[in-house]
Amino acid sequence: MRYTNMNPEAKTSSFADLRRWRRERAAKMKTKDFSWRVPSVKADLRYLRSRTKAASVTWVGHSTFLIRHSGLTIVTDPVWAETMGFQKRLTPPGIEIGQMPPVDVVLLSHSHYDHLHLPSLKKLIGDKRLIVPAGLGPLLRKKGFEFVTELQWWEQTMVDGVRFTFVPAQHWTRRTLTDTNRSHWGGFVIEPVESIMNAKPHDYAPETIYFAGDSGYFDGFKQIGQQFRIDVALMPIGAYEPEWFMKMQHVTPEEALQAFIDVGARLFVPMHYGAFALADDTPREALDRLETERARLGIEPERIEVLPQGRVLKIAEADAMTKSD
Repeated sequence: MRYTNMNPEAKTSSFADLRRWRRERAAKMKTKDFSWRVPSVKADLRYLRSRTKAASVTWVGHSTFLIRHSGLTIVTDPVWAETMGFQKRLTPPGIEIGQMPPVDVVLLSHSHYDHLHLPSLKKLIGDKRLIVPAGLGPLLRKKGFEFVTELQWWEQTMVDGVRFTFVPAQHWTRRTLTDTNRSHWGGFVIEPVESIMNAKPHDYAPETIYFAGDSGYFDGFKQIGQQFRIDVALMPIGAYEPEWFMKMQHVTPEEALQAFIDVGARLFVPMHYGAFALADDTPREALDRLETERARLGIEPERIEVLPQGRVLKIAEADAMTKSD
């Protein structure tokens, strides 16, 4: 089975397109400045290892987050690799993998190497229940992972009072020359069931987190916003240039803000930039474009949380800041 996008025109780029981009990139990258580094702070490991049930988000780097929610320790797209292809990591992870607390749940958005790094996944300690897109289970079971749950778009699973819903994205997958789109791709919505039951219509569901994975801009963001009352959106902003090649699979910073508006979230946390030079845009360019568009749209600056790697964002405190202004 091969999976497809909601938009039938959003198709995988051809090898001819890839060759064209590589030729263009050889000249363009000589003018790009990748010297700016995403800042890092020392993570509060004592807090992250505590038994608190309060929700928090800690950016490790790229699309890897350590999320604490309802007593669970959740990791998204775990990648601690020092290189990706021929690209060296631009900045060390915000938490060393050996410092990570035991992991209860791992969310994998899709099979690309910069989101599914098997050596990193194996090094994480804990029970590690894997929640993954449909079609990805056989690979992971073959690699020795026992607790694997596969989901189609809009399907859900529960872990200790937390509901995980696999939601659409516009992307594609490939790990070998023969497995293109043999597994699905998407994002996840993380909800505390007790809060869902007590929430009033049109209210934000407290501490509901949307992890977008990788995506181009598409109508699915509006559908996600109609289905959920999202508090925090973890949105990609990097690997968008050249846009003629990347547009189907990666949002620009401007499109990321439109997606944020579409899903109706209270807080925006940018990701998928700063760790690897996967495309022609630089981390500084992505952040500058994000800020310019935020100002143009009139979005309050406190609703955009540009995290240094390692900082623990306590969601209740961040919510209080937005509600007080």
